[in-house]
Amino acid sequence: MRHLRSTGRFGRGLIAFTAAAASAIAAMSFAASPAAAAPAKPAAAQAKPGDTCTAADLGTRHPYIKSTEVSPTITHFKGWYVTEGTTGTQTVTTSTQTTISVSVGLEGKVEGGFGTEALGKVGASLGLNVKVDYTSTSTESNAVTWNFNQPGYYGAYKGTKKVTGTYASLNCNRVQQGDGSWALKWIEGPDGGNFTTYTTLEEGAVRCQDTVPAGSIMAKAQSLLDCGSAAAKAEHPAGAVAPTAKQKQDRLAQRPALTSGTSAEQPKATRRSARAALDCKAEVYKIAVPGKPLSWGAPLLADDGVRLRPSSIFSAHLDNWRLCNVTERDGVIEASLWNWGNGGCATIAEQNAATERAVLRTAPCTEDDLQRFYIYRDVPGSSKIGVQNKYTGSMMGHDRYADGEFIRQYSSGRQDGTGTYTLIGV
Repeated sequence: MRHLRSTGRFGRGLIAFTAAAASAIAAMSFAASPAAAAPAKPAAAQAKPGDTCTAADLGTRHPYIKSTEVSPTITHFKGWYVTEGTTGTQTVTTSTQTTISVSVGLEGKVEGGFGTEALGKVGASLGLNVKVDYTSTSTESNAVTWNFNQPGYYGAYKGTKKVTGTYASLNCNRVQQGDGSWALKWIEGPDGGNFTTYTTLEEGAVRCQDTVPAGSIMAKAQSLLDCGSAAAKAEHPAGAVAPTAKQKQDRLAQRPALTSGTSAEQPKATRRSARAALDCKAEVYKIAVPGKPLSWGAPLLADDGVRLRPSSIFSAHLDNWRLCNVTERDGVIEASLWNWGNGGCATIAEQNAATERAVLRTAPCTEDDLQRFYIYRDVPGSSKIGVQNKYTGSMMGHDRYADGEFIRQYSSGRQDGTGTYTLIGV
């Protein structure tokens, strides 16, 4: 392991990038010749592992739903006693039983197109109308208006079908086939996570003696009545009934879930004040727009971001990048991107990790997943790549081709192909 220091001066070390660097580049299959055209892929919404993709898809990703679970859940509840003479329409103010927030992966929010697409696929696969934007049942009105036409012990409720599960990321990458040839396929990427959503709220009232469908929201509400208890059998004045011990226990059991902001499986970014020692490859690259002169240029100022810049003798190596602490799994490279010009590593700022279109920046190199990137490659003979941040799962891209345009993160990538770059050896 060796610690790299920024030189920041043009002309130092150029003679080092000779035949040795060229052979190393070839070994990593980042050649500069164009790739053969791949067959057209299915529509993105229908893509599944093993389907064909194209080089333009290297900078995109799509959700792949791996598992789902649907469970009836009571969000608001109140025990209510109706006596003779008090029947009729009444409005019951219920208490919050369970709060469900719509979330997909990082930070428990739905940011950008990836989360919306994932929840849309969940609804389609289950045949349910689920919430696809961030919302919470705690924001819904908790008053239930109901026509109580018989006396008895009721549970006035609001409930929903809570839908949870896991998803994976579909990314385009090269795959070696049985005959030794290479093709671009949609593969299950290294990142994934959990989701939670729910269907439209249902409200009503149910008595102990009512016959209700098993597994229904109404049955779930009936179970909260604790129908065999003394509270259910005792005579009451009309109105609210104090919560039973079971109801209190159920509410307490829900509280830990309400305070957790992220999934237990969500990776955590680590922070270290000391600069990390990096084991960097000798070869140096430009990360360029295919067939055009602009490439990623690191900033000189700490509060600026990585932008598309032309390369020239005045670039001061700010357009030169090295791959450091490189690992590879299932054909996908993971690496830190170290900039020769300013000595920093490419990163997404921690405070902007869950923000769609957050700007790519550089910072002192640390052991931090915000500074780690997956690199998806075209077939051998092509230098085209897609770049994905390990922690956020978002793909790197730009809004438009222009000098000074920021490199940003996009949860689903840039579907117009502007997230596909070329890795050109210097």
